Amino acid sequence: MKLLFAPVGIVAGLIAGFAAQKGFERLWAVFDDEEPPEPDERDASYPKLIAALLVEGAVFRLTKGIVDHGVRGAFARLTGKWPGEESAAGT
Repeated sequence: MKLLFAPVGIVAGLIAGFAAQKGFERLWAVFDDEEPPEPDERDASYPKLIAALLVEGAVFRLTKGIVDHGVRGAFARLTGKWPGEESAAGT
């Protein structure tokens, strides 16, 4: 099942990354009119850089998690097999 799901997961991951980038850009525009600072920018202030990295990380992780879970659910409905762990540990 893993082999069958791999290309689906890769494509979904690429789409999730694109959507997350667009979502981050829109969300950052609410906080600041300027582009978010990058770690390699010499004049980037630490508070602004930290805020940008935190928001970007949260948006990417949230988007990836939602898309991955949704794609796995769709795959399971089509094939009858869940491509991954059946349940979270301890639940």
